[in-house]
Amino acid sequence: CAVKTLKPDVKVYGVEPYFAASYTAALKAQMPVSIKVTPTLADGLAVPMVGSHAFEVARHYVDECVLCTEKEVSLAILRLIENEKMVVEGGGATGLAALLPGAQLDRHDLKGKNIVVPLCGGNIDTTVLGRVLERGLAADDRMKNFTATVSDRPGGIGRLTTLLGEHGASIKDMYHERAFLQSNIDFVKVKCVVELQGLEHARHVHAILEENGYDPVWDGD
Repeated sequence: CAVKTLKPDVKVYGVEPYFAASYTAALKAQMPVSIKVTPTLADGLAVPMVGSHAFEVARHYVDECVLCTEKEVSLAILRLIENEKMVVEGGGATGLAALLPGAQLDRHDLKGKNIVVPLCGGNIDTTVLGRVLERGLAADDRMKNFTATVSDRPGGIGRLTTLLGEHGASIKDMYHERAFLQSNIDFVKVKCVVELQGLEHARHVHAILEENGYDPVWDGD
């Protein structure tokens, strides 16, 4: 309200998670309505119905409301910790989440503009924060998991781990499965979680695995 009163030409954008878009639903209905809320990282914004007073104030002062995904929220929290050394809860990080590459406010009309993102709230449980950071790393292509079929003879898994290490992939977790394979009994399916340096590194590791006959299947492919 204060910003709009002092500088009416300033654009104000609201952001809420897809899983709890009660204000967006209210705008569409022209009145507060009840919606189904799905658990979200932005739990401070997860209300099934926007308040009537809040709705009246917001629709007069907020120029546009956009939505953000759970992936974008987790990546925003990670970016704030790594780059700004700030711990911000999910609801407080939605403003940045909406500005990330590919998000709804990553638009041509905002390029080169002065943008202010309020960062409010650090009420995030430590154990939840750990899981959120891992999701952020996965969203940033710095943690990936894949399955591959390798020889079950001595040294089979060792050759795979050596190859990953030689190309800079750090193995975070590994699980192998024998009983439920439909292939030759001399082979074992291995599921690996690896830490990488980003998308280009992930593509490089994928290519190296394919060149060596592992035919990896990455989650999300």
